[in-house]
Amino acid sequence: MPAISIEQYVLVYNAFSFTFAIMAAATLFLWLSRSQVAPAYRTALVISGLVTAIAAYHYLRIFDSWGQAYEVRDGVIQVTGLAFNKAYRYVDWLLTVPLLLIELILVMRLSQSETISKATKLGIAAALMIILGYPGEIADDNTTRAIWGTLSTIPFLYIVWELFKGLGAAIERQPESVRGLIKSARLLTFASWGFYPIVYMIPYTNMGGGTVETAVEIGYTIADIIAKVGLGILIFIIAVRKTQIEYGDATTKDAVTH
Repeated sequence: MPAISIEQYVLVYNAFSFTFAIMAAATLFLWLSRSQVAPAYRTALVISGLVTAIAAYHYLRIFDSWGQAYEVRDGVIQVTGLAFNKAYRYVDWLLTVPLLLIELILVMRLSQSETISKATKLGIAAALMIILGYPGEIADDNTTRAIWGTLSTIPFLYIVWELFKGLGAAIERQPESVRGLIKSARLLTFASWGFYPIVYMIPYTNMGGGTVETAVEIGYTIADIIAKVGLGILIFIIAVRKTQIEYGDATTKDAVTH
């Protein structure tokens, strides 16, 4: 682990703590909000809450690992010799990234065959993207990092193509009042996922080791909040809007009993 300042340590420490709290809060909100949407959209909310629940657990583990990697001695942050476990992030992403795509597909309420086809293809591509990125993340040299980062980009580009081309026709079949929201959810997914490669490349810069470590952890944390909590809230809004469309002006209680 590189040497860092106490300000950098506290910044990352607080970011991990905040992210655990917001992921846990989002989980409760999404799961408790199931009664506000029609049965057809409840699975999307359950999966969305599952994404933030998995993230909350892993951020708790990341938080603990960060605290074990450094300690305060005489007002100065010292490296303890215990490695900061970067695998927690990738295990989290391996589980949650495919689910993020699946929740977006489910809230669109496509045909069963189309849902299975797109969820399978996108889920496999997402998992492959994470698996290929991990060897580069833990590599000690930038050449290895660049090779695996490039390989990871291949399934990422396929996912982008599917989001904008493959799902394009399906989005146009959605009710007009939710079409813009679904496009926003798609754009948010692309924008937040596009931020990860930028953070991945931070070690290529000439910044010091402590600054690089801090920037990478803060960058990934911001991207996680946007990609998981931000998308989860959008999925909830879409589900509520589609419930209102399909059940007219009926109350929530009337709508969900159908």
